[in-house]
Amino acid sequence: MTDLTPYLRFDPKSWGHLRASTPMTLKESDLEQLRGIHENVSLEEVEAIYLPLSRLLNLYVAASHNLFRATDAFLGHRQPKVPYIIGLAGSVAVGKSTTARILQALLARWPSHPKVDLVTTDGFLYPNRELEARNLMHRKGFPESYDVSALLRFLVDLKSGQEEARAPVYSHQAYDILKDHDLVVRRPDIVIVEGLNVLQTNATHNLGRSARLFVSDFFDFSIFVDAEPAVIRQWYVQRFLRLRETVFTDPSSYFHRYAELDEAQATATAERIWDEINGPNLEENIAPTRERADLILGKGPSHSIREVFLRRL
Repeated sequence: MTDLTPYLRFDPKSWGHLRASTPMTLKESDLEQLRGIHENVSLEEVEAIYLPLSRLLNLYVAASHNLFRATDAFLGHRQPKVPYIIGLAGSVAVGKSTTARILQALLARWPSHPKVDLVTTDGFLYPNRELEARNLMHRKGFPESYDVSALLRFLVDLKSGQEEARAPVYSHQAYDILKDHDLVVRRPDIVIVEGLNVLQTNATHNLGRSARLFVSDFFDFSIFVDAEPAVIRQWYVQRFLRLRETVFTDPSSYFHRYAELDEAQATATAERIWDEINGPNLEENIAPTRERADLILGKGPSHSIREVFLRRL
């Protein structure tokens, strides 16, 4: 970040002071369930980084409710309840899923918005059969591999106050969309939408309208989880090696063939996948959206957050 920036910068200590008197509502046993592979998020980091963030978001949600009530007063009648939507973006292996789960757990413990749903955009990837028909299996995770129109319809349902909105479910084990396994979201207070490309604006869809819509148009607040590309590459390789010893050993796993690789072979395979797919996707599509976020969480090599950037209002 240069001096000419729309962001305020905080180190962990200064950001942690903004927790104020917010009580810590997670225990070590809770955090154990929320951590991802190769991520050592501590309770201390939750207190310093995520608890102040949950306080900020709670204040923003309360402010949005006030605006909602003001609109009701202006219109003279009550509008359907709509959720506050948080978009969360970042690279493969950067830890955005863990960030999303921790935020979901913390936000759900605030009494004013106890129902917090988490939706990943993996569910809006085209099924493998469709990707194969379009010759896109090698581009899985790139913008063109997503059914963005379906994702936009889901967000429209949320923001129009529908009783429920449905999202497809993706299985990392099967590496495909699960048939007849929709995630049903029913009138939540907050929805966290987590995915690689949720802040992009170059893939346009109009849902039959003349105006162009983007996924980020539906976000009330957006977060980007960031780290140096070379560091994320290391994390990806480490995660691949860990999965080789765990998930990949299951014969039903799409990646079971990698379980028999020795460490050198597995490392070379992970590096190739990164260099051919995930690295280019980060460079071409994901990283350029970073400055569109309202808040950036900058990670260091240890996976801990070492700086926070909050967009000025």
